[in-house]
Amino acid sequence: MAGNRKVRHVLGISGGKDSAALAIYMKDNYPELDIEYYTADTGKELEETYQLIRNLEAYLGKKIIKLKAFDDSVETPFDHKMKTLGGFLPSTKNRWCTKTLKLDVFEEFVGDDPVISYVGIRGDEYREGYISSKSTIQSIYPFRGNIWSSDLVDKILNNAKINDRLIWAEENIEQGKLLRYLEVLGRPLDDFLTKDQKLEQLINLGMEEYNKLALYVAKIEKYPIGNMKESFPLIDNRDVLVLKDIFALLENSGVGIPAYYKDIEFEVDGEKATYNRSRSGCYFCFFQQKIEWVWLLEQHPKLFAEAMEYERGDFSWSQEESLEQLSRPERVLEIKREYIKRTKRIQKQFKSSKLMDILMDSVDEEIGCASCFI
Repeated sequence: MAGNRKVRHVLGISGGKDSAALAIYMKDNYPELDIEYYTADTGKELEETYQLIRNLEAYLGKKIIKLKAFDDSVETPFDHKMKTLGGFLPSTKNRWCTKTLKLDVFEEFVGDDPVISYVGIRGDEYREGYISSKSTIQSIYPFRGNIWSSDLVDKILNNAKINDRLIWAEENIEQGKLLRYLEVLGRPLDDFLTKDQKLEQLINLGMEEYNKLALYVAKIEKYPIGNMKESFPLIDNRDVLVLKDIFALLENSGVGIPAYYKDIEFEVDGEKATYNRSRSGCYFCFFQQKIEWVWLLEQHPKLFAEAMEYERGDFSWSQEESLEQLSRPERVLEIKREYIKRTKRIQKQFKSSKLMDILMDSVDEEIGCASCFI
């Protein structure tokens, strides 16, 4: 990586609550960073997503760059790509929509420039976002206590580099903490000390010291952050933001919460419940839960009909049933009853008022698409 190339700071707006809140957070807390805000448009987003982008542009005081695959096509990016695949729909096992319409256009957008990409994964989530295979792109997670990506943590805690880390500590850690720091750094990862345990011990010894160590390793490992001529302001970050903080940021800024997150009441067999959409993404996203398909059917019947038109033969959004089957009145009632039952079970277990973030029964639904849902 050329040492004299300017580092670009980028932040992707997916249309979801977390990426929108992160854009607000970065503007409010790190205005000195010249962040390029972008969104990748599949042509199949809900209108609420486009409204959120317009609201954000007004708050940020700058345009959000619109990335679009197959920009010279008369069709939407999704339809163009699908037709080249003979009508083959994306699925949890073949996420061509994410790769072609989101990730590929992003990597073309940044090219070979050194890039720091800010990702809106919260402090109450236990997952990693999209980490590019390109060494010129580095992910940072401002909402978490540990803002660094897992690939960098692996390098920080690499057993083969322990002596180098000990030398760094002797030169940079104050005497009052040095002995304990050397003790933690000097212990190799093994069956008795996992990566997560060692990381937690280092963070508990002091976030400031840990961030300085991470920055040192990032520079010697030639991460993009090493190209920055100025200091990296997030080195002093202490914030950990969870779900309630995200909604507060959106509401207090005036940007607002996308309408599809708002609870809508329904009643079955005399029992009342609410449903909404749990995340952003195309209106026919295959990661939707059954209750979210019902939400689309009842709240956006034209979009549901359009989603149903894509299904034919072996190609359907869900392997278990077609949308035509799902939309039958008796099946809708069955889905709602099961949803109410699950809601009660989880509410009893977790006592959570925002259940949609944890109502994930299948592994595939729980994994989700990081690029679309952050």
